[in-house]
Amino acid sequence: MKKIFILGALLISGLTFAQTGKPFLEQEGNLVKATYYYENGKVQQQGYFKDGKITGQWVAFDENGNKKSIGEYTNGQKTGKWFFWNNKSLSEVDYSDSRVASVKSWKQDAIVNK
Repeated sequence: MKKIFILGALLISGLTFAQTGKPFLEQEGNLVKATYYYENGKVQQQGYFKDGKITGQWVAFDENGNKKSIGEYTNGQKTGKWFFWNNKSLSEVDYSDSRVASVKSWKQDAIVNK
């Protein structure tokens, strides 16, 4: 059940990334910061590219500005710990070579995610 939940969260996160419009791009040193927006003007997700590959920390938000996910990319691959917020639960997914290595989930009455 836990893996189904995580796969669902990952699918939603991936679909969110795929459905975003044209980003606002800013040069920051040797990185390009990309910010995607919802139609209501709030930030949908934000992160960096280097040499055309996703890199560094990426953060995704819902339409109300609450965090949905946060994680790291290295040379276009998911690495390290990623966190996914969904309603009243938090999932921690450890990635190795863009593959899920382990999953932990917590349910609480209220998770602070800002």
